[in-house]
Amino acid sequence: MNMSSAEPVLRVVNGSKVYGGVHAIDGVNFDLRPGEIHALLGENGAGKSTLCKAIAGAIELTSGDYFLGGEKVSFASPGEALKAGVAMVYQETSLVPSMTVAQNLELGREDLVTVYRKINIAAQQSQQALNFNVDPLALVETLGTAKRQMVEIARAVRRNARVLIFDEPTASLTPEEIQHLFHLLNSLRTKGVGIIFISHALEEALKIADRITVLRDGKLVSTSAAAGLDRAQIVRMMVGRDIGATYYADHEEGGEAPAAAPAKPKERRQVLAVENVTMGSVVKNMSFSVYAGEVVGMAGLVGAGRTEVAHIICGARKRNFLRGGLIYLNGKPVRYRVPRQAVRDGIVYITEDRKLDGFFETMTADDNIYLGYLASPKGRRFLYSLKERKAVADRWVKTLAISALKRSLRIIEYSGGNQQKVVVAKSLAQEPSVVIFDEPTRGVDVGAIPQIHAAIRALAAQGKAVVVISSYLPEILSVSDRILIARGGRIVEEMSASEATEEKIMYAAIH
Repeated sequence: MNMSSAEPVLRVVNGSKVYGGVHAIDGVNFDLRPGEIHALLGENGAGKSTLCKAIAGAIELTSGDYFLGGEKVSFASPGEALKAGVAMVYQETSLVPSMTVAQNLELGREDLVTVYRKINIAAQQSQQALNFNVDPLALVETLGTAKRQMVEIARAVRRNARVLIFDEPTASLTPEEIQHLFHLLNSLRTKGVGIIFISHALEEALKIADRITVLRDGKLVSTSAAAGLDRAQIVRMMVGRDIGATYYADHEEGGEAPAAAPAKPKERRQVLAVENVTMGSVVKNMSFSVYAGEVVGMAGLVGAGRTEVAHIICGARKRNFLRGGLIYLNGKPVRYRVPRQAVRDGIVYITEDRKLDGFFETMTADDNIYLGYLASPKGRRFLYSLKERKAVADRWVKTLAISALKRSLRIIEYSGGNQQKVVVAKSLAQEPSVVIFDEPTRGVDVGAIPQIHAAIRALAAQGKAVVVISSYLPEILSVSDRILIARGGRIVEEMSASEATEEKIMYAAIH
């Protein structure tokens, strides 16, 4: 199929969406051809998700026209869009937690009489066809973030839509799973399906896309063939400036250099020690240590036990009562029943799933950050202080460059990246001594990543013990002093950041 001459399967003409007098998108023109993967890039707040939600019927444009197959359309709901052949995989999953994987895949397509054996077999076949290993009988609420994303992708593909929209589909997937997804996208492309691909991983967009559209501040910057672009050009279009090669490098214009990691003293002080910690079949005799003033990166595939051991450390999960191992904080054994006890002792865990347990979605950013501070021993008080709330929030809004224009909105109305920065701010406001980041930049745009990475390095510079769990290997290599590789519930290898490479890490994680 010659895509350059093909009639677009969809077009948005002068599309605008206004919230409270502010343009989320402003006069955007966009088209998608059949059998094309069209990457949509931009910083958080650039309007990518707003544009795609309008295409998928989740919101209505304030002005502008939308054409599908050459006919002008206006969808009042995602259900209408689905019937017309437009499906979207959202960045934050929209599954029903209390239902099984098979039931979620069938949702909206049910027969008059549900035959559970039939839908379970169909779900199993769907997962196998996509090389996704997810139990169709498992309740969604028991799944981790990555497997929920797999179910979302499988559900969209089963719709047999002519337009598929993927919003950050690879954010929670391992490199191997990403390759399976790309194989799937290429297969759909050969069948004439038009695909919109939103991603903050620019290398992925350059690899998979036919064309790339860049938005900035709700306006169209450029639409061009992916083959004629490189990463540096895209970044300049996205943020309007150059960004250093390393994520926490100093900004060329107006940026402040983050505090450098301190030189390691001859005798390092061990802050956290995990010895032979075991939890069922997920975490098996896991052992590692973290010292003051260092960032320890933890890499590994989904299911390696990284998130689970973090939950055990902070009191969100219980290790085995007998032969469950030991955890030492500053040389003293600890066993927390609830996270509040860990927070009291200076341990915070920054979740990988911000929507599920990262923030109070009906509150503002200021309230979320201040409530995090009030949860710490230093912040406890009888009266809620508006003055103190503003001071605490102002500090972290500035430090992490959270969108100040939206501070009056509920956090659920923020872009994904700004939500993530609020989650980080809420935890760091507690002034912990041990900080565990789980996928800290998942869904965060390329322009915002340096602020979060700078905050991570600054914590180490202040003498705090920091653990970074991440599936994105360039992130692990960028921020870590030491790197641990987990496999099958154990730490199987440790290496310094200077000797580590992506190839070495992946070899240890797989073999």
